[in-house]
Amino acid sequence: MIRTLTTGLALAALMGSAAFAETFEVKMLNKGADGERMVFEPAFVQAAPGDTIRFVATDKGHNAEINKGMLPDGAEAFSGKIDEEFDVTLDVEGVYGVICKPHFAMGMVMTIAVGETEVPETFFEGRVPPKAKDRFEAQLGNL
Repeated sequence: MIRTLTTGLALAALMGSAAFAETFEVKMLNKGADGERMVFEPAFVQAAPGDTIRFVATDKGHNAEINKGMLPDGAEAFSGKIDEEFDVTLDVEGVYGVICKPHFAMGMVMTIAVGETEVPETFFEGRVPPKAKDRFEAQLGNL
C-alpha cells in the first residue's frame, strides 16, 4: 500500500508541470470584435513556459507564423499553412512576433510573451510594414 502511494505521488510530481500548462486559443479573423480588419484575437497572449497556443482558422485565407527574427534566442520558429488549425507549445521565455503572411502589410500581427520578459532591442530589425509596426507597438505595451 505504501509503495503504491509513493509511486503515485512520484508520478504526480513528475507530471505536475504539464498538468498546469494552459492552452490559449487564438482566432485568425477577417474582422475582430472591435471592428478592426485582419486580426488575431486575442492579439496579445501572456503565457508561461510550456503553455500551448492553438491557432484557429476561423476565417479563410489566414496563417500564423513567426516573423523573421522576432523570436527569443534558442526558440524554434513555426509556420502554419493557410487555413490550417495547429498548436505550438512554447518552452523558451521571451517575446514572439507572429504574423499572417498574406495580411502582414495590413497589420495582421500578434505578440506572445512567454514568462517574465522585456522587448529585445532587436525586435524591430528587418522589414516591418507601418500598420504592422503600429499594432506590434500597441501589443508590446502590455508588457
